[in-house]
Formats: sequence, C-alpha cells, structure tokens
Amino acid sequence: MDAVVFGKPAAEAVAEEARRLSATRVFLMVSSSLNRNTEEIANVKAALGNRCATVWDGMPPHTPRSAVLKATERARAVEADLIVTIGGGSITDGAKAVQMCLANDIRTADAMDALRPVKGADGTVSPPANMKAPTVRQISVPTTISGGEFSAISGVTDERTKVKELLRHPRIMPAAVILDPAVTRHTPEWLWLSTGVRAVDHCVEGICSGEAHA
Repeated sequence: MDAVVFGKPAAEAVAEEARRLSATRVFLMVSSSLNRNTEEIANVKAALGNRCATVWDGMPPHTPRSAVLKATERARAVEADLIVTIGGGSITDGAKAVQMCLANDIRTADAMDALRPVKGADGTVSPPANMKAPTVRQISVPTTISGGEFSAISGVTDERTKVKELLRHPRIMPAAVILDPAVTRHTPEWLWLSTGVRAVDHCVEGICSGEAHA
C-alpha cells in the first residue's frame, strides 16, 4: 500500500490518486445505495472527469463468484487501468478478486478454482505458483469499518458449495485507502456497528489462527 489519505473529500482524493497512478480508464465499483440514493458517486465521477470509464454497482453481500465475473467482464470491456471501490467489504473484496481475474484471464466460475491458495508442507498458505500478479491496481474508499481494505486477502463465495473462500496475492492490497467520514454518513447504523464487531472478530481470528504469520 502506497498511501492512506484522510482530511479531504473522497472525490478530491480519488481524482488525485488516479492522477498519481497515471490512470485514464477508472472502473468505479460502488455501493448501489450510494449510487442511486446519494450524490457521492456523482461527485467522484465529476472529479475524475474523462478518466472515469464506467460505474458498476452490482455486487451483492458476501461477494459471490458470479458477481465477481460480471464485474470482471465490465472492467475488461472498458479496458480499465484502475479500480476504485466505494462501499463496504463485499465491494472491496470483489475488486481484489477482479484484479486476479483480469490478470489470469478468468472468465468462468469453474476457472476461479485456479485462484485458490495452496498450503505448503510447513503449513504456510500462498498463491498458486503459476498465478500472474495483478497489474490493474485498486483504490478503496470504505464506508464500513470491517478493515478489509487493509489486507491482501479477498473473501469470495463459491455458490456451488456456499463456502466463502479466501483468495490471496500480495498485489491485491489496495494501492491507496481513502478515509472520508462524510461518505460514511449514509451507512445505516446497524451495518456500521455490525462491521465494527466484525473487525474485532477478524482481530481475534488472526491472533488465534495457526496461520497468523502466513
């Protein structure tokens, strides 16, 4: 991660980071409620100007594979060179998975099996040896406090098994995180508080896990 930005409006910060990364085809992966019920996404689009390639707001909770593939196809179609997420953890994780799918030409749910991490003889977990590193980077503007934007892990649900799998690669960690409290005003209180509890859950799980240093 290159930067954690705070103290300025999200729209302004997103535009600055896009310029810093020399991005000209920005793919906005955003919360549907923010996109349809507020001006937040419109403000970001306006700040980006012609750098904004498209907006996509179709990610459901728990980041199902089918939605990841739809987002990947949209990003591929517009030749995205940067993904910007504005929303909660499912959107953040979805964009991380899109990075991997773009880099490895993943086009079907079954093909996503190739992204599963492998466990070594010593118990450490790592990306598959033949996985290509993502080249389309990500900037995240979180609207909840689960903290997923600070990890190089993406939780994606395999709809065949109903299991959320943890995909990983060092390069999927966002290049920058933008913290703007004003954007979070639209987050329902119950969701805000529940993601706070989830953040504690992640901390406890990380400490107790046998893979804590993986």
